[in-house]
Amino acid sequence: MTASSKQQNRNETRVAEVFPGGGAEVSSVVKVLTLFGTRPEVIKLAPVIRALERPGRGFETVNVLSGQHADLVRPFLASFAVRVDHDLRIMEPGQTPSLVCARVLAALDPLLKRTTPDVVLVQGDTSTTLAGALAAFHRSVPVGHVEAGLRSGDVTSPFPEEMNRRLVSRLATWHFAATERNRATLLGEGVDAERVFLTGNPVVDALLDVRERAAAGPALAPTLAATAGLRRIALTSHRRESFGQAMRGNLDALRRFVETHADVALVFPVHPNPAVVAETRAALGAHPRIHLLAPLGYEDFVALVAASWLVVSDSGGVQEEAPSLGRPLLILRENTERPEAVLSGLARLVGGRPERLAELLEEAAKPGSWVESVSRIENPFGRGDAGERIAGVLEELLGRGGRRRSPSSSAEVAR
Repeated sequence: MTASSKQQNRNETRVAEVFPGGGAEVSSVVKVLTLFGTRPEVIKLAPVIRALERPGRGFETVNVLSGQHADLVRPFLASFAVRVDHDLRIMEPGQTPSLVCARVLAALDPLLKRTTPDVVLVQGDTSTTLAGALAAFHRSVPVGHVEAGLRSGDVTSPFPEEMNRRLVSRLATWHFAATERNRATLLGEGVDAERVFLTGNPVVDALLDVRERAAAGPALAPTLAATAGLRRIALTSHRRESFGQAMRGNLDALRRFVETHADVALVFPVHPNPAVVAETRAALGAHPRIHLLAPLGYEDFVALVAASWLVVSDSGGVQEEAPSLGRPLLILRENTERPEAVLSGLARLVGGRPERLAELLEEAAKPGSWVESVSRIENPFGRGDAGERIAGVLEELLGRGGRRRSPSSSAEVAR
């Protein structure tokens, strides 16, 4: 039998296993290929990989780095002790989403052929995620989508992530939803309920792990010392739709707020994108209570958020991280795919108007404002066991040394 015939037989068997009506025999070890290329992907997939690699679980893990954000990812791999088995090295200067997708597809396809995984895990909504799901689909390899069901309602915001996540939902075999709202979204789009599992978000697992060992390192400790006794605002801003006039207006509003409140300090780990750096230097430079830092490692970032009075961000991940650390958040976006933070009272949506940001900053500064109650609100994104839940679902779906079992209902998995 030729190699291609063997691969075809394997693919046919795999398809029979994972779709209704399956029941083919599976090997005693389940091979899981996990693909990641950016910091959020590493942070959120690390707890899943750790759970899969627990002794006696019956999984063989293959960890693949796309290289979408090559240098920024390395410290996070070390921090979470994530082993990289294959590095696709796709990063190029000035890369576009289309180029990232094309290079991941070209590099991942022969690796899938060579490693023959039983399932490919992807997370979220990056270009790496979309290309990985499509490459697996082309090889008839089941796709597990971690943090499935996020929707902003606007395919252009965030761009290109909103369209990426919608396309991945069409390609995925199994959907690991962080919240009941995410699960309901997928069911409303026609996804089979037996393929959707309510697991919580593994970012909470990662945060709880890091919080236990997080201490400000040399990159952050001097800034925390310099701002001791002040109300710290932690700022992150890097999204494409924030560039230009919108970003400059928000930065100007933040500077004015710091200038008019002597007890406030702003700490901004500046994203290395040249567009962000240029706007930041122009708007926030040369103020004694504004501290512009290089990008922080995750332990330092967690320590910064935990030590802050308020978080201001256009990041999707920070919308989960700040509430999980009990810190109030102002979201620098027109809409959000994580409305749970807003609906629970943990965050406020700023929209695209700098004057609205100025209003919300002043509101937060008033005695008895909403920011004072945030630490008492239950985290809507989970309780820190999502990695184990996702590994448990895969174990149940694919089995070990026997026939595929019917998956539990999503309600059962969530308990």
